[in-house]
Amino acid sequence: MRQPVTDAAAIAVEVARIHALAPDGLRRTWRAVFGRTPPASLSTGLLARMIVWHIQQRAFGGLDRDTRRFLDSLARAGASRRRQLKPGTVLVRDYQGQRHTVTVGREGFDWQGTSYSSLSAIARAITGTAWSGPRFFALRGRGAAAKRKRKLAGAAHKRQRSAAAGRHGSQPGTAMNDAPVELRTVAPA
Repeated sequence: MRQPVTDAAAIAVEVARIHALAPDGLRRTWRAVFGRTPPASLSTGLLARMIVWHIQQRAFGGLDRDTRRFLDSLARAGASRRRQLKPGTVLVRDYQGQRHTVTVGREGFDWQGTSYSSLSAIARAITGTAWSGPRFFALRGRGAAAKRKRKLAGAAHKRQRSAAAGRHGSQPGTAMNDAPVELRTVAPA
C-alpha cells in the first residue's frame, strides 16, 4: 500500500488506480488498508469505494462532529421506522377458508375477544406455527419479489376501483399466496 498523500491530484490518480484494479488486486489492497480479509459478500465495486473512502479520509480528514452527529440521528430514526397502525384499524385475513378480523387498539390487538400484544402472537394462534404477524397480515412482504407483487396488486386494485366507481363496499387487495386481505380504518369508539 502506498503512503497517504495530501495532494489532491495525487489522490485522484490513486482513486483511478484503485477503480482499475482486478478483484484480486482489490482484495490485496483491502488487506493492506484495513489489515484483514475483506468480507466475501461485498462486491468489487463496493470494495473499491470503501478503499477509496478510507484513503480520502486519511488524506483530507474525516467527517466533522456535527455531520457525524447528524448522520447518527438519521441512522437511529431510520432503524426505528415501522409502520404504525392507528387504533381502530381493522385487519382482515382469510386463512384456510376462515376469515380472521383483528382490531388495532391503543395497547395491542384484539382478535376473537382476546387482547394480544403482537400480531405475531395472533398469527401463531391462527396457524399453529411461528409466523411474522406483519407478514401474515400482509403489512410486510418478503423482499423485492413481494414488493413488486404488492405494487402490481395495488395497480390492479386501482383499476378495479375506477371500473367499479359508484359501487359501495371495499375491494380486498391481494397479499402473499393471493389470500384476500383488507385493511380498513374505522373511527375509534
